[in-house]
Amino acid sequence: MISLIQAPHDTPLRIIDFKGGHGVRRRLLALGLHKNHIVELDSRSIFKGPVLIKDVTSDTSVALGRGIAQKIMVEIVGEKK
Repeated sequence: MISLIQAPHDTPLRIIDFKGGHGVRRRLLALGLHKNHIVELDSRSIFKGPVLIKDVTSDTSVALGRGIAQKIMVEIVGEKK
């Protein structure tokens, strides 16, 4: 289990857990990110900046700040073909 920031680029990832309080969880659920959804890290800024996440399950993309993205715990599902 790793944070979304540490995850490899363009690899299917399953959301396992959200670290943080009710506010963080509520915000992520409102953005459509739920446990067991499959996501991919679309782009990542070199320095400080937002992280673009593609939710494969619901076919949406969301930009998150690095602080929030660090609180999303994921596991690697498999290699992209």
